[in-house]
Amino acid sequence: MKNIFSYKLHVTRYNLNLTTPLITRFLTSFGMTKGNLSRSYALTVFFLFPFSFLPCFAQYTEADIYNYIETYKGIAIEKMAEYKIPASITLAQGIFESASGTSRLATQANNHFGIKCHKEWQGDTIKHDDDALQECFRKYLKAEESYNDHSLFLTSRPRYANLFKLDIMDYKAWAHGLKAAGYATNPQYADKLISLIERFDLAKQDTICLLLFNDKIKQK
Repeated sequence: MKNIFSYKLHVTRYNLNLTTPLITRFLTSFGMTKGNLSRSYALTVFFLFPFSFLPCFAQYTEADIYNYIETYKGIAIEKMAEYKIPASITLAQGIFESASGTSRLATQANNHFGIKCHKEWQGDTIKHDDDALQECFRKYLKAEESYNDHSLFLTSRPRYANLFKLDIMDYKAWAHGLKAAGYATNPQYADKLISLIERFDLAKQDTICLLLFNDKIKQK
């Protein structure tokens, strides 16, 4: 099986992750911060400290992606019927955000969508480097809780309200809508989701949901 994602730098919010303490101390010693760090600085640091980037690499295969889809397609379909979020979008986000379930947040906190604590969260937490060092992320007892919370997160926040005005079968519009609403800072986020959906035929899950729960989906 071709290992299409082996040693690929998997970062859900950035193309480059510069949040390790060693790199941060090096940059700040020159008066730099993450806010003004350019790609040229990032490449310089990479070549100066190549081994400090090793924890950011996620090694997973095409088979891992198919296994992930097989494991979570059922709950994605259920959430589509319940919350009107395309199953294809939910699965693509889960694959991308969790590195097919292999990321630290997924394996240690069952957090498959990179959702941070925010002020209203009262459950368990885990600290993880993201936009800043040691940020607070939500921790769940099982992955299914993460999927449910992802649905609640999108349906309860006003900035995502426009998503639910879109055609539920238009995964491209949803992908671009998520990026426009600020779900991720990666400028290629929408394209990444669309690529996953099309490469692994995730839109099929939307069709299955529509066939199974047509009356429920059409309810306003």
